[in-house]
Amino acid sequence: MGMYNVTHPASFLLTGIPGLERSHPWLAGPLCMMYAMALLGNTLILQTVRGEPSLHAPMYYFLSMLSFSDVAMSMATLPTVLRTFCLDARNIAFDACLFQMFCIHSFSMMESGILLAMSFDRYVAICNPLRYATMLTNEVIAGMGFAVTARSFITLFPLPFLIKRLPICRSNVLSHSYCLHPDMMKLACADITINSIYGLFVLVSTFGMDLLFIFLSYMLILRSVLAIASREERLKALNTCVSHILAVLAFYVPMIGVSTVHRFGKDAPRYLHVLMSNIYLFVPPVLNPLIYSAKTKEIRRAIKRMFQRIKK
Repeated sequence: MGMYNVTHPASFLLTGIPGLERSHPWLAGPLCMMYAMALLGNTLILQTVRGEPSLHAPMYYFLSMLSFSDVAMSMATLPTVLRTFCLDARNIAFDACLFQMFCIHSFSMMESGILLAMSFDRYVAICNPLRYATMLTNEVIAGMGFAVTARSFITLFPLPFLIKRLPICRSNVLSHSYCLHPDMMKLACADITINSIYGLFVLVSTFGMDLLFIFLSYMLILRSVLAIASREERLKALNTCVSHILAVLAFYVPMIGVSTVHRFGKDAPRYLHVLMSNIYLFVPPVLNPLIYSAKTKEIRRAIKRMFQRIKK
C-alpha cells in the first residue's frame, strides 16, 4: 500500500497481450511497421493536399482533417505501446495516463465527427450539386472542423475529473498497453455509476448519433442516385462515395466489435479483448490513406506529381 496515496495510485501498469508476453519482442516489429505506415501514409496525404492546388476542395479538406486525426491518434498511443512491447516498460504515471486517455477518446470522437462531415459533403455533392460550391465554402468547412474539435474537447473534458474523484485501490494493472476510461474506472473501489452513465451518454450522443446521420445521408444519396436514368451516371455517382464508405466501415466495424465483446463476451479470453481494442485503434489510421490513395485517382495523380517534383 506504500505506492498509493489517499485516492489513487502513483502510477499504473500497462499490459501487452496476456499469454503472449514472451512473444512481445516479436510483435514489436509488426507494430512498428503499422505505426510507420499510419504516420507516413497520413502525412503524405496531408502534404499532398497542402501542396496541390487542384485538391483545394471541400472533399480533400475533410480528408486532411481525417488524416490529421489519424496521425494524432497514432501519436497518442505510440509511446506506451512501443515501450510496453519493445522495452517491457509498463509503468505510466497517473496524470500521464489521464492525459493519454483524454487524447485517445478525443481524437476517436473527432474522427467520428469528420466522417459525418464527409458524409454531408457527399450528400450535397450528389443530391444538390448546383449548390455545392455555395454551401461548402472555406468558412463553412473551417466552422465544421472547429465544431467537431470543440465537441470532442467539451464532451470529454469531464472524464479525467470523473476518474480522479474515484478511490482506485483494487489494483493498478490496466488491461491494455494504453489508457482507456472503461479500463481505469473498473479499478475503483467505489460506486462507478456516474462514470458508467456518462460514458454511455457520450457513446450514444456522439458516436451513435454520428453513425445514425451517416446512415441517413446514404439513404438519401441512394434515393437520389436511383432517380438517375443512366446506369453509367449512377455508377459514377456511387463511385465517389466508395472511399468514404470504406473509411466508415474501417472505423465503426472494429468499434462495434469491441463494444460487443466487452458487453457480451465476458467469458471470452482476455487476449481477444486486447486484440479487438488494438484493431480498433490501429486499423483506421493504417487503412484510411491506403483506401483514399487506391480509390481516388486525383490523390494518386497528385502524389505522383509530388514525387516527380522531388526527383527534379
